[in-house]
Amino acid sequence: MSRPKKCRVVFGCPEVRYFKPRGIPMKDLTEVYLTLEGYEALRLVDLEGLGQEEAARKMAVSRQTFGRILADARRSVSEAIVKGLALRIEGGDFAFAGKADAAQPNESGKEFSATSKPDLPTTTQTGANLMKTIAVSAEGPSLDDPIDPRFGRAAGFLLVDPDTFATEYIDNGASQAKGQGAGIQAVETIARAGAKVVLTGFVGPNAFGALKATGIQVGQNLDGLTVRQAVEKYKKNEVTMSSAPNSPGGKR
Repeated sequence: MSRPKKCRVVFGCPEVRYFKPRGIPMKDLTEVYLTLEGYEALRLVDLEGLGQEEAARKMAVSRQTFGRILADARRSVSEAIVKGLALRIEGGDFAFAGKADAAQPNESGKEFSATSKPDLPTTTQTGANLMKTIAVSAEGPSLDDPIDPRFGRAAGFLLVDPDTFATEYIDNGASQAKGQGAGIQAVETIARAGAKVVLTGFVGPNAFGALKATGIQVGQNLDGLTVRQAVEKYKKNEVTMSSAPNSPGGKR
């Protein structure tokens, strides 16, 4: 019987977990994955300046295991930079420090989301702790990326605090992969994240009905703008909240 893999302790989630080359549409990019324990290893050694022995103790793994985690993480980041690929921080075998079940793997086993992040033992306010009320369908994770006009099959959603313009990106890959029901799943994603308003291009009838049922207001026909421009229009009361869908459905 093989020995179970020991869970790696991490101390928080990244505020942004998706990076891509500017100006290249998401659909044209190949992704490289960086695990959450790899992200933590990079933070401890390359940002905080800890030695590998000390960093390994913090993550509750051996020095040899930590070395492999760090090497894999550096390889993923280097590949994304050198080859111009998208970098997604997701998955791994980890437990959050300070949790009662820290000795057990993360319950998802594969990924984490804004709604499943625990209270972190740190004084740094992360993106998960900020109040963000606007979800914008976006082609990428920055305020200056274009709005993705396809609500249900958008590449992702940028959660934006309209007062501070602090952001958090939520990938929508699960909805993109669905043959049907993409819009409904996208609604569930942004509702779990606490969004009260969505700004997008086109919304089909099923997704629009789900948004209405969850109390999320909808601003449509904003394709052609960047996320920042759409939020600024919303703040100036220049976005009319819709009372009906503007797409017949299908692949929206």
